[in-house]
Amino acid sequence: MRGRAPARPDSVIDFAVYFLQAKRTVAKKHPARGRPPAVKPPPPVGPGRPDILIGALLVLMTVVLYWPATGCGFVNYDDPDYFNLNPWVQAGLTWKNVGWAFTTAHAYNWHPLTWLSLMLDVNLYGNSAVGVHFTNLALHAVNVVLLFWLLRRLTGAVWRSALVAALFGWHPAHVESVAWVSERKDVLCTGFGLLALLCYARYAGEGDKSRHELGIATRDETPDVAIAPSANKVGQASSLSFLHSSNYWLAMGCFTLGLLSKPMLVTWPFVLLLLDYWPLGRFKTGRVRALLLEKVPFLALAAAAGVVTFLVQQRTGAMVTVESLPLAARSGNAVVSYCRYLGELFWPTNLAFFYPHPHAWPAGTVVAAALFLAGLTALCWWQRRRQPYLLMGWLWYVATLVPVIGLVQVGAQAMADRYTYIPSVGVLVMTVWGAYELTRSRLWRLWAWSAAGTVALVFCLGLTRQQIGYWRDSEALFRHATEATQNNHIARNNLGIMLLDHGQTDEAISQFRQAIRLRPEYPDAHYNLGDALVKQGQMDEAIREFQEAIRLKPENVEAHVNLGVALDNRGQFDAAITQYQAALRLKPDDAETLNDLGYLWVQRGENLDQARELIEKAVRLEPENTGFLDSLGLALLKLNRPREGLEYELKAVAHSPRPDASLYDHLGDLYAALHQPDQAAKAWNKSLALDPDPQVRQKLGGLNAP
Repeated sequence: MRGRAPARPDSVIDFAVYFLQAKRTVAKKHPARGRPPAVKPPPPVGPGRPDILIGALLVLMTVVLYWPATGCGFVNYDDPDYFNLNPWVQAGLTWKNVGWAFTTAHAYNWHPLTWLSLMLDVNLYGNSAVGVHFTNLALHAVNVVLLFWLLRRLTGAVWRSALVAALFGWHPAHVESVAWVSERKDVLCTGFGLLALLCYARYAGEGDKSRHELGIATRDETPDVAIAPSANKVGQASSLSFLHSSNYWLAMGCFTLGLLSKPMLVTWPFVLLLLDYWPLGRFKTGRVRALLLEKVPFLALAAAAGVVTFLVQQRTGAMVTVESLPLAARSGNAVVSYCRYLGELFWPTNLAFFYPHPHAWPAGTVVAAALFLAGLTALCWWQRRRQPYLLMGWLWYVATLVPVIGLVQVGAQAMADRYTYIPSVGVLVMTVWGAYELTRSRLWRLWAWSAAGTVALVFCLGLTRQQIGYWRDSEALFRHATEATQNNHIARNNLGIMLLDHGQTDEAISQFRQAIRLRPEYPDAHYNLGDALVKQGQMDEAIREFQEAIRLKPENVEAHVNLGVALDNRGQFDAAITQYQAALRLKPDDAETLNDLGYLWVQRGENLDQARELIEKAVRLEPENTGFLDSLGLALLKLNRPREGLEYELKAVAHSPRPDASLYDHLGDLYAALHQPDQAAKAWNKSLALDPDPQVRQKLGGLNAP
């Protein structure tokens, strides 16, 4: 309690501390006669030289720790959509692509600034995985030093702020946000969010400065003599005076950029109020209405970003339906996940890129988790006067997790490591400040606190370096997930895809079957199993898997197309045409499907005009696609327009990455139709040199017959 003498000591060191504190307490109670109570000056505007040196050390250690991440490749989980197979991103930063970034709902999100940053990486590094990983690492290192400077400015505590920043930067749960290219949005939005808080702290400091000039206590000061006249002057200040502050508008600008990077910052207005409570102490001024009014513009931006995100994710089908995951299941998982995230922050082992949703936790587990959370909340509230940082840190953690806790379920995961990137700050502040206050004497506090912090940092460093290794490639990532979690159907399915790409078809089929056993209603596993069975020539079973995939997910365009191909190979042409048409209804501009349906009609000699139109549309979409050019040449040949067909067939041969026997065969057919036997013979001879097909030899023999 302020003004109360400390407890009596039990040791010599404690006696010395007691004596000094008691003397300081007496001085406060009985100031020198005629001398007004001292008023502290406002905090410095920017970081001093020691802060810059500590920040530089934090950046250096973070870069050294995460440097192996620059050697990681792209993983086959969202990275193709975000970077290496995204044609818009691969085209680099152009005015046309800027328009796309602000209007697209690609990848189930609206985050234009994230797209622009990835496009800029292409301009800087090309399609280099090293470059894009380095940018993620650089942004993360900047976030570490920004967090240190923020806490240092707000609290004045150097080493506690540095320890929080170091734990934040080196925690293994944050590897996913740094080593995964697709999580550029995490590190980018957090950087702008921290800048917004720094600008807000400067804005709040303006108020402290004005009160200091008027002789009024600021933040941590509580003079014994009230200065009523000056206080009235401040109280009469306009509630809209914040509109004249450049720092306030800088905070708004950084907040806007953060929302354009990822809508995770929608809780930032509440975070600002938490900082007003502690450590800024602005609620003590009694101007609660003014503090709330300051947050209205932030709240309006957050609400707009929330509405846009909701509409985009609802339109793109990212949200899990109420029928498949009712509110009770989502609420139960949210309660349990709050506890699981805490466990992950304090014991970060068995981390994985995906945690399967249980659909329904046992009632006892949910009740126990709810009681634990309620007890922790009550404890923080009970200690709010003595240790206000506990309530602030806990509410930071709880509030900033709300957008991703799963009450509105987006995706199939129960939780995700990347979701702790911002919320972990609150828990770290609680832990570091709480540990610092646990000890009483300064000597013991320095020794014990330093030792505990060092152990925690070393523990994090080792686990983080290990976790980075799991992100080196897709196979390592997916294999680790199958070992670190149970019943992980997503990891099994994705591992099967990697094995199939590497030609390990039997093992891939085994992984797909395990995924289906774990989650029978998982359409992607059925589709991928069908794809693998096609490669083994098991068409009948493949057809059944494609049909099951379509039953579970009727809008799966690829499943319709592959089923059409399988039916075509089995000679079931009418059924194949039905599947192609269904795919085109879902995706009218799918060039591959347009060509497949048109080519099937060309082969059967039916609907040739319609076939030509479909293939021409495919060629317009992909002008250099060899297969499409070849199909159009054959369609024009069937329509007795060989001269036009020859033009496209010659383009197909020119654009082919390697000599193709079938292209030269079709080229010979077109020359023969144009009554150019020498050119036809030359083309067929090239075809035979690549593949001694008896039918081509027969054509050549007929050409040479008298």
